[in-house]
Amino acid sequence: DIGHVSLTGELVRMQMVKRHAKEADVIKKIYRKATSADVDKWKAAKDLEWETMHKTRKLALELNLSMKISDVDYQGDKTKATFYYTAEGRVDFRELIKKMAESFRIRIEMRQIGMRQEASRLGGIGSCGRELCCSTWLTDFKTVSTAAARYQNLSLNTLKLAGQCGKLKCCLNYELDTYMDALKHIPDNVNVLKTQFGEARLQKTDIFKKLMWFSYPREESWIPLKLSRVREIQQMNKDGVFPPDLVEYVEEEVKPVKVLDYENVVGQDSLTRLDERSRNNNNAKKKNKNRNKNRPNPQGEGQPNRPQGAGQQNRPQQQQGGSQAPSGQSASPERTRPEGGGERNDRNDRNRNNRNRPRPNNPGPNNNTGNTNNPTE
Repeated sequence: DIGHVSLTGELVRMQMVKRHAKEADVIKKIYRKATSADVDKWKAAKDLEWETMHKTRKLALELNLSMKISDVDYQGDKTKATFYYTAEGRVDFRELIKKMAESFRIRIEMRQIGMRQEASRLGGIGSCGRELCCSTWLTDFKTVSTAAARYQNLSLNTLKLAGQCGKLKCCLNYELDTYMDALKHIPDNVNVLKTQFGEARLQKTDIFKKLMWFSYPREESWIPLKLSRVREIQQMNKDGVFPPDLVEYVEEEVKPVKVLDYENVVGQDSLTRLDERSRNNNNAKKKNKNRNKNRPNPQGEGQPNRPQGAGQQNRPQQQQGGSQAPSGQSASPERTRPEGGGERNDRNDRNRNNRNRPRPNNPGPNNNTGNTNNPTE
């Protein structure tokens, strides 16, 4: 089989003394360190455990056996497997072993365990949010009785007191000794205190604060009394003296004023300060967007829609009936820039030509190639 080292040194001897184990009975022969091939074979055997457990459960159901197969542990060489089961009594599983040997072709060992051992093998998370004690560090399982819950003033709710195994939680015994020491100072047989106002019954006992709470019948308020006051009233009742009311024995607890060595800044800044800022930014963006939609377009104002891609081909020829182009000028509709002309004159020429250019389906009033009003020509 394959194993791993979990503890070395003097701690091993301490654990052996704790478990009352002898060295001659525990030490096993070690052949060698496991190789990669051994580890791969061991992992392959571990992968078969889940499927083998479910097949064994089906075989047990077919034979109507009152047992539960909780876990299967394969040996490293896949020649032997140990089956852990839980049952209320003795089970005759001889027929089951025969069918298991025919199905798995391995040596089989059946081992019965308790509910707590089953939970420790399976593991899990407790109601405290941590891993189960029985599956991590707890090795010896002591019996837990309901008296442990009564001493600690816990409600006898089986759903809260029971662990994963279905038994009472082992952690109920952890603080039991502390509660037993504290209960030595609590007076006994004080379920009822007699007063002139009526009989007050015990409702609650705070062990560590050393307070006992009493209440009158048909009264909702509880009256806290210290242990010294309870003993005093108890002795008065034994002497036949009844105090007027328990409220007179209530001592107001003066809480010391805490001096903080830091400044409490909770509540100075609003938690929604960032939300208000983002909301204002969104409103400003919406206003600017609506303002841009209502603003007129200065580029397209007063101009008709011109078809896209219209260039020189859509322009009508400038020499259409009438006067001919003057000599020295080409017949092209484009004007030549005069030599020596400045940029200002060129810009004026372009503006005049654009005003006098005929539009599609809307001829202009001055549709002549010659422009006598141009001072630059």
